[in-house]
Amino acid sequence: MTESSSSATKQPSLLDALIPLLILIALLSLSVFFYGADSSYGPNQIALLLCAGIAALMGMKNGHSWDDMEGGMLHGIGLVFGAILILLAVGALIGSWILAGTVPSMIYYGVQILSPQWFYAASCIICAIVGLSIGSSWTTAGTLGVALMGIAGALGLSPAITAGAVISGAYFGDKMSPLSDTTNVAAAVTSNDLFLHIRNMLWTTMPAFIIALVVFSIIGLRVDASGASAEDIELLLGALQEEFNISLVSMLPLALLLFMAWRKVPAYPTLIIGALVGCVIALIFEPETARRLGGEGPLAALKGAWYSLFDGYKSSSSNEDVAALLSKGGMSSMLNTIWLIISAMAFGGAMERAGFLERIVNWTLSRVKTVGGLVTSTVLTCFGMNAAAGDQYMAIIIPGRMFREAFAEKGLHGLNLSRTLEDSGTITSVLIPWNTCGAYMSATLGIATFTYAPFALFNILCPLLAIAYGWTHFKQLPLDATPTAQTAK
Repeated sequence: MTESSSSATKQPSLLDALIPLLILIALLSLSVFFYGADSSYGPNQIALLLCAGIAALMGMKNGHSWDDMEGGMLHGIGLVFGAILILLAVGALIGSWILAGTVPSMIYYGVQILSPQWFYAASCIICAIVGLSIGSSWTTAGTLGVALMGIAGALGLSPAITAGAVISGAYFGDKMSPLSDTTNVAAAVTSNDLFLHIRNMLWTTMPAFIIALVVFSIIGLRVDASGASAEDIELLLGALQEEFNISLVSMLPLALLLFMAWRKVPAYPTLIIGALVGCVIALIFEPETARRLGGEGPLAALKGAWYSLFDGYKSSSSNEDVAALLSKGGMSSMLNTIWLIISAMAFGGAMERAGFLERIVNWTLSRVKTVGGLVTSTVLTCFGMNAAAGDQYMAIIIPGRMFREAFAEKGLHGLNLSRTLEDSGTITSVLIPWNTCGAYMSATLGIATFTYAPFALFNILCPLLAIAYGWTHFKQLPLDATPTAQTAK
């Protein structure tokens, strides 16, 4: 897994591997203690970069050169360039879609259609359907998720619970979709048929989703929506109509984006085209709003559309709630998240290049004696990789490669491993603030990761069910099983 810069390198001890990780945990805990929800706006980045340096020094102690360790950090950062481009594109899309009236129209109609009592469950289901259709939790959250957060604010509902419902639904769809990159990666790294893998995941995924829906429904039925009276909602709707030309035409960018995603157009061009189409719609149907954003001059509308792409939309509404709701987006809004991701990947790259991640996993495997212990170790390792490496794909690929033989030795089919990788590596990434997924969702939905994490019920339940199935041997396919697309049981 790792490459040494010279033959003089030696295998790291377990203590070597754990020192950077333990210091990171201590610094991140101190960061949260000092800065609370603001810890992701600089303090966490400092902790990650300091620990990347510590990991590099420990690697050099074992014979690696600085160039080798720096190369590992740069390699780790290089792995997320695609995610960074998507983040910038999502920022541009949010800004242009607000200017075009797309997001305001979604909020306007959603407030009137969605009942406060069923809002959380409905949000989860809507995001699950869209996520399943397009295979992307990020796109789902960056489009429908943003609108649903706005509707929740208008209805006086909890933004944290709403974010949890959006994420639960989006990740259900992403996990079960054959169009999802993580689903394909988990199947590929374990050499399993994609559709057999998806079918086998139903055993943990569907119970977790159903339980989450039941809990969201119970929470919704007990909700007190008195914070959003009929008068408040009327004021909101009036303020939206005053600032935008609310119409179904404004939904064209959303329809186009979902169509392109369904047709498997790559995420970055899909989002950029969606953002640019939003600008075109704004110039045609919202010229006055675009001119106000652009200022003076004959090309003020074009300048305003351009402005929405890089610095987001700035509402002029006299309604403070509407102004706060709609003043967001732009590529600049994602820069702090990108800083966090780069810092996390520098740390993860240093840990991998020094051989520390492999050492920790091997130590874990040496202590596994039972099937339940193996599944539990896989879940915890995937979660640990999400935290240590900061990247969802590394949390699938590295444990997937390293646990294959262990599952075979325990007489378990590879489908058990691929399911467990998804139940933990894919799902728990969004629960960690400095992971690419956690950072993205926090930036896109406007809620701190640790604030929404307790309500991301689906993401919490999946790994717990995987562990329970391992200890009870429930639905653990034997190695000699010959599952087909019709019978994976």
